[in-house]
Amino acid sequence: MQTTQSLRRFAALSATCALLFFAAACAKKAVAPTPQPPPAPPPHVSLPTVTLSASSTFVHTGDSVTLNCTSTDATQVEISPGVGQVAPEGSTKVTPLASATYGIMASGPGGTANASVRVTVSASAPAQAPPPPESLEELFRANVFDAFFDFNQADIRPDAREALSKTAEFLRTHPEVHVSIEGHCDDRGSTEYNLGLGDRRATAAKNFLVSLGVPAANMETISYGKERPFCTQEAEECWQQNRRAHFVMAQ
Repeated sequence: MQTTQSLRRFAALSATCALLFFAAACAKKAVAPTPQPPPAPPPHVSLPTVTLSASSTFVHTGDSVTLNCTSTDATQVEISPGVGQVAPEGSTKVTPLASATYGIMASGPGGTANASVRVTVSASAPAQAPPPPESLEELFRANVFDAFFDFNQADIRPDAREALSKTAEFLRTHPEVHVSIEGHCDDRGSTEYNLGLGDRRATAAKNFLVSLGVPAANMETISYGKERPFCTQEAEECWQQNRRAHFVMAQ
């Protein structure tokens, strides 16, 4: 009886040892799992940028202005008021009726960005009425020039040629204008002599104008000699003013 119990204990102990040995062998053969790489970080998304400028920030009513924009990392760009969606980079012409602040918003995966520009509109100055046309008398005074002479001479000198050429241009342009050419002298010499000299001066001026195309019928001559001086001082500067062919518009 005792021997049987001993055999049973031995068998149980052997089985336990075998089981432990098998478990140890299996543990040695197990392969450790391969470690997995960490997940990749999400891609970086940049915040959009945007700028807005105007070709002019001060205009008059009715004038146009160009809005210029640039942006980065934006998928949609919009300008307000009254413009709407635009290209991420480019120009847009607007005609503001009143002062306005134009705003731009750029949006993209990274968010939104904003900018603005102020355009001031000033009322246009009222159109000024054109000045009234000059009268024929005013045109005559502005474009007809006397011819001056040397002492005791009736020859047309260079400065007189220039003056008479301008006078001829006006008289050709206005053939309706008739003139009286007065011959004048300084107060030296007799009355009779100066009347003759004044006549030669007036005639010389008329002949020169005729040579430049002014109709002779539009001109008459008269000599006043020294009887109607323009200056009364006894000096060469004054005498020179009196030695002339003077033009008067005939009535």
